[in-house]
Amino acid sequence: MPRYDTAVLNGTVVVPYVGTLRCDVGIRAGRIAALVDSIAPADADVVVDARGRLVLPGGVDSHFHIGIYRDLAIDARSETASALAGGVTTVISYFRTGLNYLNKSGPYRTIFPEVVAATVGHAHTDFGYHIGVMTTEQLHEVDWLVGEQGVGSFKYYMFYKGLNLTSDSTRGSAYTMADTYDLGHLYLLMQQVAAASLKYGAHGRISLSLHCEQAELIRVFIEAVRRSGPGGLEGYHRSRPPLTEQLSIAEALVLTEATRCPVNLLHLSSAEAVASGAEGRHRHPHLDIRLETTLHHLALTHATAGGLIGKVNPPIRTEADRAALWQAVEDGRIDTVVSDHACCAEADKGEDLWKALPGFGGTALLYPYLISEGHLRRGLPLTRIVELASANPARAFGLYPRKGTIAVGGDADLVVLDPARERVVSPEVLHSAQDFTPFEGMRVRGWPTHTLLRGRTVFQDGAVVGEPQGRYVKRPIGLYGTAS
Repeated sequence: MPRYDTAVLNGTVVVPYVGTLRCDVGIRAGRIAALVDSIAPADADVVVDARGRLVLPGGVDSHFHIGIYRDLAIDARSETASALAGGVTTVISYFRTGLNYLNKSGPYRTIFPEVVAATVGHAHTDFGYHIGVMTTEQLHEVDWLVGEQGVGSFKYYMFYKGLNLTSDSTRGSAYTMADTYDLGHLYLLMQQVAAASLKYGAHGRISLSLHCEQAELIRVFIEAVRRSGPGGLEGYHRSRPPLTEQLSIAEALVLTEATRCPVNLLHLSSAEAVASGAEGRHRHPHLDIRLETTLHHLALTHATAGGLIGKVNPPIRTEADRAALWQAVEDGRIDTVVSDHACCAEADKGEDLWKALPGFGGTALLYPYLISEGHLRRGLPLTRIVELASANPARAFGLYPRKGTIAVGGDADLVVLDPARERVVSPEVLHSAQDFTPFEGMRVRGWPTHTLLRGRTVFQDGAVVGEPQGRYVKRPIGLYGTAS
């Protein structure tokens, strides 16, 4: 009788913080049961031959947007399929009340179960949610969200404060459906998250994620660009320049010091932003501060992102900013690399810079781009790649070591990747519902041949296998904690 349900044989296994191993992986009941020199093919019901390939822990794309511009259930199905194509087996999606997503406000005791129910049965990956606390009423739900609903992370959008978000002068309060969304609200939210961290943090990290752009400065710079240009993505970069990130980070760090709230500085896009975040961490070693950047800020500039289809917040910037971000990845200042995946249609971009929807998809490039550009071109160690894309986000958001590594007892979320496989990026290659990509035409070497979720092959040789099997993962979880 076979000892294992599945065995991954003959591959080079990459273990975060440890190194590369030549070993076989035995899987039983969805968990990794053995890491051994050799498993006989007859000892497993299913065999995956990884000869000449890398075996990586499933990616944890911790910055994702399910349902931001499309029906949540439909978006979950197509965009988590895209995630599998890039070796991502767990996504943590942002959700907030207000316009977009479900287009309503109210207590999360009513709304959050609806969000999870709309995702279950449609997600091809395991999934969790970060929650944007937008109203005073919702502040008092933080403990309930952590303790009973398994929400281990929250979000504050610093650029919503006082910003005219659309060309028809819709105020931020109408967009967010918030009551008092200012730095006072952020301070109170930090207090709530800090309290939850003290109460529940022994089982895994509880934190607050911050979108750092300074709203009042953005208003001034938008007016200047509208008056005198330039247009296109360079104009968008100048309308939300690095100074707005730098000042917003400074504001955030003062409040972090006051509250001791663990924070994540999201999608750092500029040399100034990463320097400010890293300097803040150096000045305050007693604070828990994590730094994140995105694939598109590492891969693109405002001159190469395809025009308005590359509009995103914060903007794609210059080659000098791109180089600075890569330096921060290489020297360890950046903790995580994410996609900030937000599926939309090319028609939603249009021809008007200010009306174009911000964001686009990219989750299918998470491992391929980091392997191609980071490892094969720049010499970044494979262990660093899996730390950036899997282990570090799993640790930051209360999933490690059940997710984010290859260890006996952990979920058997594995990626078999061929480092020699080269593909030219197109919408079809990315398996998303999105009909365009700013990464169009990029040559990328290093693509998954198999993606396994809890021991089951869910993506193989360019196609999704089977119906969605993703589970909602309550956080924080330990190695043997319940995952749903």
